[in-house]
Amino acid sequence: ISGESMAPKSRRQRHKKPPSLMDPMVATLSTAVTPVPQTLTKPGPSIDALGFLSLENNVPGLPQLILEKLNIKSYEEYKLVVDGDTPVSGFGFQCTQEMFQKMEDTFRFCAHCRALPSGLSDSRTLRHCKRCRNVYYCGPECQKSDWPEHRKVCQELSLVAVDRLMEWLLVTGDFVLPSGPWPCLAEVVQDWATWFSMQNLQLDATLDAVLSSHAMTKLWASVGRPRPDPDVLQGSLKRLLTDTLSRPLTLGLGIRAFRIDVGKTGGSTVHVVGASHVETFLTRPQDYDEFGYMFPGNLGLRVIMVGVDVAAGFSQSTFTSPLEPGTVQLIGHRGLYHDFWEEQVETGQTAHPDLVVAFHPGFHASLDLLEAWLPTLLLLRDYEIPTLITVYSHHELEASMKILVDLDTRITAYGANPFGSLKPEQVYSNPNKQPVYSSAYYIMFLGSSCELDKRQLEEKVDS
Repeated sequence: ISGESMAPKSRRQRHKKPPSLMDPMVATLSTAVTPVPQTLTKPGPSIDALGFLSLENNVPGLPQLILEKLNIKSYEEYKLVVDGDTPVSGFGFQCTQEMFQKMEDTFRFCAHCRALPSGLSDSRTLRHCKRCRNVYYCGPECQKSDWPEHRKVCQELSLVAVDRLMEWLLVTGDFVLPSGPWPCLAEVVQDWATWFSMQNLQLDATLDAVLSSHAMTKLWASVGRPRPDPDVLQGSLKRLLTDTLSRPLTLGLGIRAFRIDVGKTGGSTVHVVGASHVETFLTRPQDYDEFGYMFPGNLGLRVIMVGVDVAAGFSQSTFTSPLEPGTVQLIGHRGLYHDFWEEQVETGQTAHPDLVVAFHPGFHASLDLLEAWLPTLLLLRDYEIPTLITVYSHHELEASMKILVDLDTRITAYGANPFGSLKPEQVYSNPNKQPVYSSAYYIMFLGSSCELDKRQLEEKVDS
């Protein structure tokens, strides 16, 4: 369904693709990904699928290696399992030791020549860098050749190696985030520094309990490597905490920036569009409590996550579930946002959004993704809905800004996100590329720049 058919009648004549969007600039970005094979059955390009299948570009054979380690035949089958849609016989592991070993095996390829274990002779083996324990080399020659690049990120990648193991405590529920009403005025909490300062003793007690827990001991006994020092583990827990809370606090950033009244009767609604597996698979309702604590006088906050990769069984709430004052309600909906808008919002089955947020939409990365996002971007522009988008890097910020400017959106603010994740993200198939951080930058837009120009012209004529 095109955005043309959903725009208000008075605005449909502007609801067209600007010619500049067809320029080669978008297609030649270094982050371009491989188109999804037509065998994928979900509607529209899936950014999760694009990311997985694009691994083949940098490391031929890596996607297949990952599937083999999981005892799975295809990406489609993998998605069905992790989404909880269907069990697959043979998937899973006999013990946690096997799980961690198989997971580590998926990182075993030469960071310099991209050789996989299957491509090595019997006399050669892949060994990790002893400093970061995060990248592998097939021999001293490759490691020496790669050192000028690897040295720039070696220390940061050592954090990645610890974090990806410590994340298991979030999966099992052995690391429960500290929660409770904020002991200070919400306006004071403007970034992570003030958030950590506010938590203070409560946070220290939580982290100490996790560090001394049986789950922590079992984790490091299972991974087959020495347990790091307590300060290293505590630093990892803090980074994981910011990664989990970055999304709800970024929603709050948008509410504040657009001065949305959360005290209105009936509560407020936020739509998270293009919601991926990351936003929904392991998310628990209490993970968004911090969103409510940012606005202690709210009359209810409803967060609806819409996307083709929303995990099955993500939420038990429905569009008709009552919204209680002071609570945050999470709802999931699988599908494309412009379809959701027509079926749910235009028919009045769910509330008009006060704010729309897209975490890493990726429309800058390929023409396929841009085409898929156009109806939604134009809809948000023409219905003048306050919108916030996050990106991983300054390069993505520039590329996304150019596209939004070409679409005549009225950009109201952009910059570094004070609540961006502090957990470094390694580029899986290009391990020596500078790590990025989730929601590191944001862009906000509201309506069309053409409307703004028109109003400015009318004001000049009137004066």
